[in-house]
Amino acid sequence: MSRIVVLGAGLGGVIMAYEMKDKMRPSDELTVINLGSTYSFVPSNPWVAVGWREPEEVTVDLAPIFEHRGINLRPEGARRVMASENRVALNDGTFVDYDYLIVATGPDLAFDEVPGLGPEGHTQSICQVDHAVEAKRAFDTLLKEPGPIVVGAVHGASCFGPAYEFAFILDTALRQARKRDQVPITFVTPEPYIGHLGLDGVGDTKGLIESAMRERHIKWITNAKVAKVEPGRMYVEEVNEAGETAAKHELPFAFSMMLPAFRGVPAVYGIEGLVNPRGFVTVDKHQRNEAFPNIFAIGVCVAIPPVGKTPLPVGVPKTGFMIESMVSATAENIAALLRGEKPRAVASWNAVCLADFGDEGIAFVAQPQIPPRNVNWSSQGRWVHAAKIGFEKYFLHKVRQGKAETFYENLALHMLGIRKLKEIEIEPGE
Repeated sequence: MSRIVVLGAGLGGVIMAYEMKDKMRPSDELTVINLGSTYSFVPSNPWVAVGWREPEEVTVDLAPIFEHRGINLRPEGARRVMASENRVALNDGTFVDYDYLIVATGPDLAFDEVPGLGPEGHTQSICQVDHAVEAKRAFDTLLKEPGPIVVGAVHGASCFGPAYEFAFILDTALRQARKRDQVPITFVTPEPYIGHLGLDGVGDTKGLIESAMRERHIKWITNAKVAKVEPGRMYVEEVNEAGETAAKHELPFAFSMMLPAFRGVPAVYGIEGLVNPRGFVTVDKHQRNEAFPNIFAIGVCVAIPPVGKTPLPVGVPKTGFMIESMVSATAENIAALLRGEKPRAVASWNAVCLADFGDEGIAFVAQPQIPPRNVNWSSQGRWVHAAKIGFEKYFLHKVRQGKAETFYENLALHMLGIRKLKEIEIEPGE
């Protein structure tokens, strides 16, 4: 019997558990360690923040589903991975031993790196469902007392899609409330240009998003470093190509949502050989850490170098479809090790992103996500909004059913003219 442990039950961790359960032997044991037993669908948080979804609509209690599938759940949460001892220390003082560990924690939100940033400071967040609930209260106040909005991401951030989404969703929600004419919106981002997305653009994302922002009267500041946030005021330094301050802005706001930079979670941060200086897990092409070869990693917690040089730190996003390819490769590789074989599966790292604007949206496909690419495509239309709603319902259904994949996912992708994104490369045997 082998003991397999998945650390984290977010988008990647839950699907990882389901797929690993399908691949492992009947005698093997699978445990998921998570802080709490609730899964929340993070892509729906922008809708929660403007009241288009209730929190209970986008959350799932994992305990009965895991029990039905024969997966152990430890909701105490991890205090520290003890990589040299093959065990995880939990927050209640107990330990879980493992033969194989899959790190799927997601990120630690580095609000503290910018004074005044975040829910405990003066800006809102949509990174977690409880943050989105708090943002909804602030949005309700904005509707009663309209004023300027500042929205975007700070330097070091790596997930820009939700920031753009939320800017456009705020615009749509304010127009629906007949308040938009009283609320100027400014988008603030460390990206060197609008639509960079941490990927140096995909297709014509620059042109499409810039055009959409002009049409909706959303102003922007790029190459922007947020120095600090005070109540109702944000201090932003705009830099030139050399990273030197070229202009300073004091932006008043009645409502602000700024995505923070990410770093590795405390449970793994600083473990020599396992993580990089920022705390992200380093892996080879098989999702496997070289210093601790029985540890794998998937999702946002994986270390990926930036795409090209930018004046300010701009990270690379890990989209849902990209993460699912990591999941498939990891499950296949651990299954191979259980059979006494070598890992040979390599994730495709293809990406599909549906950026919802509340009434329409922009979609992009990058195959692979890191350039140079075989496919580099983007498109805009009302169909994106409908597709985002459909994917939300589909993915939550998948989680509630305890399934890693269904026929309908492949069918929908085929209809979009996209090959199976979870498809992985199996290297030839020696």
